[in-house]
Amino acid sequence: MAQLPSKDTVLCVSLAGRPGTFGVRFHNHLYEQLGLDYYYKAMTTQDLPAAVAGIRALGIRGCGVSMPFKEACLALVDEIDPSAAAIDSINTLVNTQGIIKAYNTDYLAVRQLLEQHRVDPDTAFALRGSGGMAKAVASAFRDAGFEQGIIVARNEQAGRQLADVCGYRWQAELGDLCPPMLVNVTPIGMAGGPEADHLAFPTMAIEAAERVFDVVAMPERTPLIELARSLGKPVITGLEVIALQALEQFVLYTGIRPTREQVDLAVAYARQG
Repeated sequence: MAQLPSKDTVLCVSLAGRPGTFGVRFHNHLYEQLGLDYYYKAMTTQDLPAAVAGIRALGIRGCGVSMPFKEACLALVDEIDPSAAAIDSINTLVNTQGIIKAYNTDYLAVRQLLEQHRVDPDTAFALRGSGGMAKAVASAFRDAGFEQGIIVARNEQAGRQLADVCGYRWQAELGDLCPPMLVNVTPIGMAGGPEADHLAFPTMAIEAAERVFDVVAMPERTPLIELARSLGKPVITGLEVIALQALEQFVLYTGIRPTREQVDLAVAYARQG
């Protein structure tokens, strides 16, 4: 049985426009398994500066940051890690005696996944999206040596800016192009969203692709992933991203790196929520 929080319990939180349960279950499961007097709670806010000030003032150790706060938080912290500074987007705050440092473990997770899946940097790809998460993913591809990229985004200003920063091309729609790798970094396919049953790319492009990467984590088997798997394509899923980035957050908060088995158990538990 999990121990109850006490006056000495270290508190970690998350801030999101639509708080989820994955991080809560993942972190608290590991805290319990490792006997750590920590507690994790998901929150949202209508006053981001006050929320960050509260993290500092109340001694909250860590904070996961999700949309729509990933860029707005930058002006509210004391230090910015290179993982976040290079892309002007954060997803993690660590409070050390009132000094708040920002990181981007999404970026770190994508870099690790590209290595783990042995994706050849010569692979051309199309990335759909232009928000904070798209910045993390596109920058991870760039820094991993991928030079042949297209940013597909209807928001021309944001899309062009991201493409220019990363050295890629921009276009509003994929059109008839069929690149070897497709990367979805939009909410298309997300459970509960308005496009939950939609494909992020045309069927023709998915059929022609050699590999598919969808950062949407809930559900793990999005329509894009389902179709790609049915066609026998190698895939990288959003669940892999969320699990790796949560692990790196856990390490930043606690200074402890769990075993692979412990992480797998925490992921399995978190998925039940």
